[in-house]
Amino acid sequence: MRTARRYLAKEIYRSTMVVLMALIGLFTFFALIEELDNLSNQFTLLNLFYMQALALPTTLYDLLPIGLLIGAILALAGLAQRNELVILRVSGVSGMKLLTMLWIVTIPLVFGAFILSEIITPAAEIKSSEASLTLLGKAGGGRLNSGYWFKESDNEDGTRIINIAQLKSSGNVADITLYEFKNGQELARFSTAKQGQFTDGTLVLSDVKQTTVKANSLSTLANAVQPDGPLTLLETLPKRTLKTSLTPERLIARVLTPERMSIRVLLDYIDYLENNSLQTDRQIVALWRKMAYPFTLLVMITIAAPISFMQTRRGGVGSKVFIGILLGVGFFMLNQLALNVGMLNQWAPWVTALLPNLGALGLALGALTLMENQHNVRRFNQTRWPWSKSTV
Repeated sequence: MRTARRYLAKEIYRSTMVVLMALIGLFTFFALIEELDNLSNQFTLLNLFYMQALALPTTLYDLLPIGLLIGAILALAGLAQRNELVILRVSGVSGMKLLTMLWIVTIPLVFGAFILSEIITPAAEIKSSEASLTLLGKAGGGRLNSGYWFKESDNEDGTRIINIAQLKSSGNVADITLYEFKNGQELARFSTAKQGQFTDGTLVLSDVKQTTVKANSLSTLANAVQPDGPLTLLETLPKRTLKTSLTPERLIARVLTPERMSIRVLLDYIDYLENNSLQTDRQIVALWRKMAYPFTLLVMITIAAPISFMQTRRGGVGSKVFIGILLGVGFFMLNQLALNVGMLNQWAPWVTALLPNLGALGLALGALTLMENQHNVRRFNQTRWPWSKSTV
């Protein structure tokens, strides 16, 4: 069995690598064509190639499940065409035992997918965001037209809202607007700064224009009383230091799609959001989806098994690959649909993340069980309905 398992692993790994290289090349080519409009004196063709190289781990992360599905179908269909699967079945290997061998073969890919998901892809995404900030002046992600918004508590039981128009590399920010509220959501201070830098749990603002609202301003305006003096105080400060829970990593987390973060960074960002009474539904669902990502590879190899075991005249490799592509695209669309529907209907995060995988796994196991017991099913049907027997 060890020899058969090694042979299966070699065939599946080789086919999967070829399929992934073809898919990554195709998607990278389309991405290059799409980004050609951004070429300028600052953003050269060499910079474009550098950006696409940084995007390769993310592309591999997205295409690995579909690539494994198509590669496994190609490998197993080739074995079936050469009657090598028949030899395995005749030697006493049942369909479920063969599926167990396929799961064992997929375990190294599961570990590789975990490393890709937790180390390589987040690092590449951060580098890509920093390069995009440097070369294009933008980082995409969760940016509104007014910039990036953050909310946190200050040291005086109040609330602080920070608006950052531009994120720069190395933890620097620009065009910062700061709203500071008292405990009763009363505006206490309004500040703007041209530059800012995060260092050791503090945000150092430069070129600050600060407007402080006097403590009696609200009662004066509410009672229509003639004020004794100005209700606000305008100051210009060269620097101002704020203690903040924001960090450069959390800034990047705000830019990145939640599925692109590592589990450690995602947990830290969820903790930051919960501490500041912000919504965490999207991030918690992303956390469950990241934990389910390696399991998706086992689902893909399970889907490939019954398709490859189908006996077709003249091989039928092309038709099997076509079915695999349809199922892979359908599974991807179902996964996205489950995410959107689950968020709209406020399903439990684990349901949103695992429902497509569990559904596809159940259907694949059911199809494989029917194929394995098709003779028993046919015999049962002929016993129950004798008139359905075929005459020779």
